[in-house]
Amino acid sequence: MTVESDFLVIGAGMAGASAAAHLALEGTVILLEAEDQPGYHTTGRSAALFSEMYGNDTIRGLTRASRAFLFEPPAGFAEAPLVSPRPTMYFARADQIAALHRFRDSPDVAAATELLTAEQAQALAPVFAPGYLAAAAIERGSADIDVHGLHQGFLRQLRARGGAVQLKAGVQAMARRDGRWVVTTPAGEFSAPVVVNAAGAWADQIALLAGARPVGLKPKRRTALLIEVPEGMDAHAWPASVDIDEQFYFKPDAGLLLLSPADEHDSPPCDAQPEELDVAEAVDRFEQASGRSVRRVKHRWAGLRVFAADRTPVIGFDPKVDGFFWLAGPGGYGIQTAPALGRVTAALALGRELPADVAALGVTTAALSPGRPGLTLE
Repeated sequence: MTVESDFLVIGAGMAGASAAAHLALEGTVILLEAEDQPGYHTTGRSAALFSEMYGNDTIRGLTRASRAFLFEPPAGFAEAPLVSPRPTMYFARADQIAALHRFRDSPDVAAATELLTAEQAQALAPVFAPGYLAAAAIERGSADIDVHGLHQGFLRQLRARGGAVQLKAGVQAMARRDGRWVVTTPAGEFSAPVVVNAAGAWADQIALLAGARPVGLKPKRRTALLIEVPEGMDAHAWPASVDIDEQFYFKPDAGLLLLSPADEHDSPPCDAQPEELDVAEAVDRFEQASGRSVRRVKHRWAGLRVFAADRTPVIGFDPKVDGFFWLAGPGGYGIQTAPALGRVTAALALGRELPADVAALGVTTAALSPGRPGLTLE
């Protein structure tokens, strides 16, 4: 028996969950997930930070459009706050001062950050070795995001609005029949006029099954690890600290320090695993910056961040394949932009204009379109 709905969303990570929850206000939605739990891949491995400094102009617009939801979510959406304020400090050595000033050349970055002397930066994050820092810029409006709380909130919204999540439903085949997509999975056959492709690192593969051309998505592996806070230090109030050239970053995380070499390695779609060289590089950079030895890595993992060629999400109907809607390539920004991405997806999939507040922040359908110039069509 074929299960019918108004929308099929492929991929139950953060993007798919947000889109499905918003679409469920307008019609019946089934969210298809290949794994035995939602968000197993990128979403489940993210330690997200809300920062309006990340990404290009479109990403920053989507982030700002998500702020109100994240900081003041709807009643009943989550059992605890979705964000915990944490400043972000972009630090520079003496040889990186020019990069720090270039970073603040952008008017919106300059308006949202303030310069710190080496002494001021050292006082905020005393783990740095004396003399390592030359200056820094601090963004005081950033925050840690409860990724699990946000993801589960969207899934609860979906179910409360009559939608359903089907696990172990990896797409095996897709066909367009009489104005509807028929999607075959191990969990059965599903049908809807519109399919939303939120399959993360596998989105180009889903496109091929639908007869659409890939947009040239590039999965990039990112490594993270947890280490102990240096003995005698209390890190809970430290800012997230990011090397201005993004050679590494660290931030407090549940009594430990989360550390990453900020790596971006090309990867096929897969269950990403950390490589020892990347772990060693992260440890080495932290040891050089702090002058302290890392005795033990308590946990390590890797995830895939998926980018289009221009590092802007791909959102909109495919220009040649009817009823096939792209929601792909949010890169490393998919968590902090998820509320806006869901709203944008629902509006465009329903044939409407962008939400007015999103458009007012400089986001355009042309910048998001899967038919825009610059995407690598194969």
